[in-house]
Amino acid sequence: METEKHTVMFRLGIIGAGWIARKMVKALAPLDEVEVYAVGSRSYEKAAAFAQEHAIPMAYGSYEELVCDPLVDLVYIATPHSHHYEHAMLALNHGKHVLVEKAFTANAAQASTLIATARAKGLFITEAIWTRYMPLSHKVREIMESGVIGEPRVLTATLCYMMEFKERIVRADLCGGALLDLGVYALNFARMYFGTDIVKTVSNCHLGPTGMDMHESISLSYADEKMANLQAGALCLNDRQGIISGTEGYIRVDNINCPEVVEVYRNYELVERHVKPADMVNGYEYQVLECMRCIREGLLESPMMPHEETISIMKQMDDLRKEWGVEYPYDK
Repeated sequence: METEKHTVMFRLGIIGAGWIARKMVKALAPLDEVEVYAVGSRSYEKAAAFAQEHAIPMAYGSYEELVCDPLVDLVYIATPHSHHYEHAMLALNHGKHVLVEKAFTANAAQASTLIATARAKGLFITEAIWTRYMPLSHKVREIMESGVIGEPRVLTATLCYMMEFKERIVRADLCGGALLDLGVYALNFARMYFGTDIVKTVSNCHLGPTGMDMHESISLSYADEKMANLQAGALCLNDRQGIISGTEGYIRVDNINCPEVVEVYRNYELVERHVKPADMVNGYEYQVLECMRCIREGLLESPMMPHEETISIMKQMDDLRKEWGVEYPYDK
């Protein structure tokens, strides 16, 4: 019976047994068509404890053991930004499709190499920036294109959390700073709705004691005269809102990285209100379901997060870090 189950289910293997891996396990637990089948950690004890806690069939004390398991259909990279390239490449070199947690890599050069390797091997790879795969994110696009707010002209997006002393934020060797952890969401929000034709970028950044960016504001001007004003930071809490303003109204998105409510105002009056799906677990499930669809259809990338977009946004963040003087060991 167990063998039959594995022939019909889509099996996920997770590299890393930290907090983000826990969120993924929770997201997939209620689903019938996907199974978290294996977890790999740097020690067998940690992997075994994680597997026992979450009723995961297989635990591996090394990442290589996990990617060698023939039953794993997709490897989810849930380690720090600094290790995404190494661990994703390990999975690709063992013939595995890969879902890489955001930020995809440390820089655009690593991103380009990973994607080129996956394509050469005929393997699927995509960035696990969950916002891109969520139903409400797609609803915002529909609303914009409906014309209810007129011509969109200005976008604002902000995402801040108190993360001032978190190790992954303050250490260069972990690709620290607010940009790769939080700013990437604001940049993606602007990219999803205002596109790529940016003609001017102006930014301001506060660096912390370790030289990592702790708070930043980024202003983007577009060829069609649109403007996006973005803010991200690890030094405060804020409303996490995104606003798309048009000539006849505006769209308000509550929580730009995990949209929960979308409101549409026309002439300052609320005319539409959309909420997250009632059956949504925590939002992480949508990216895995999209991976499953793409892999079964033989696609090498997801149209929801094209490879070109991932590389372009990594390049955008490279340029911002260079301007601010934020360097990682992997940039050399």
